[in-house]
Amino acid sequence: MKKNSPLKKILITGGTGSFGKAFIDYLIKKEPNIERLVIYSRDELKQYEMNLIFSEEKYKFLRYFLGDVRDVERLSRAMENIDTVVHAAALKQVVAAERNPFEYIKTNIVGAQNVINAAISANVKNVVALSTDKASSPINLYGATKLCSDKLFVASNNVKGSRPIKFSIVRYGNVMFSRGSVIPHFLEKKKSGQLPITDPRMTRFNITLQESVEMVDWVIKNSLGGEIFVPKIPSYKVIDLAEAICQNCEKKIIGLRPGEKIHEEMISNQDALYTVDLGKYFAILPQLSDFNIKQYCKLQNGVPVSHNFSYNSQTNKEFLDVEEIRELISKNLPSSLVDI
Repeated sequence: MKKNSPLKKILITGGTGSFGKAFIDYLIKKEPNIERLVIYSRDELKQYEMNLIFSEEKYKFLRYFLGDVRDVERLSRAMENIDTVVHAAALKQVVAAERNPFEYIKTNIVGAQNVINAAISANVKNVVALSTDKASSPINLYGATKLCSDKLFVASNNVKGSRPIKFSIVRYGNVMFSRGSVIPHFLEKKKSGQLPITDPRMTRFNITLQESVEMVDWVIKNSLGGEIFVPKIPSYKVIDLAEAICQNCEKKIIGLRPGEKIHEEMISNQDALYTVDLGKYFAILPQLSDFNIKQYCKLQNGVPVSHNFSYNSQTNKEFLDVEEIRELISKNLPSSLVDI
């Protein structure tokens, strides 16, 4: 499998978020040839706090760049002398999206197109956009905006002209301990002796921050352009997660929130026609592409999935039990949550 040259000049949109922090830590430790690493985000306080951990004084290649993905001119300036862009900036809360739909459209869709335009103008070589399981067969506004974003990045491979740039997507499920996710919420609610469960049947995919970071690194070095990559990860029942966090807490059923699914899906039956099994990951191929599925399998050592295949958190072959969830939480618990 042909790999790109090592990462040297990188920009991360939404770089002060959970993924951005983990990815920066990973790059500093694993990539000795970094020449420029730009953290692009709109929150000056988060940049200040992050600079206390990863300082520009200590890491001379590091730069903090204040800006919003809604501003294409600012993005273009930030992408000067950049080879690789990881697009992690997004509005992500499902309920907030239902209440503020156009704000999500401006950031998640218009912002995505701004990243694409700026990357093409700046002669960036590689763009990887982070997506979500909610973009597959979406029923909520957040998922719909991320589906649109995915479509924009995939289609950009057909309008780049002769420029040597490729656009790819990483789609995964709930990231353990990411901001606003269920595990920190349950750990906080544990103090009250009661954990809120929206539906006892609910299941979710689970991926650790480290796994998500390693996957993005792999995609940067191995994608051909236009793929939506999906990791093979376990599922859990939310009721089992609650039991793992607090066995003696009351589990109160509160009902589904607006736009919430009982089960999540990352690859639908319709996607199966274009999906390849790469071993550790799946790749959903673009329907308009310079290569067909047979050619792709030959290039990437892949195997087409069956035509009735789907990848759903309810029917997933790998499920975490209560003890496995408990061990995973203990192993990955951030120091900031130790006292919760």
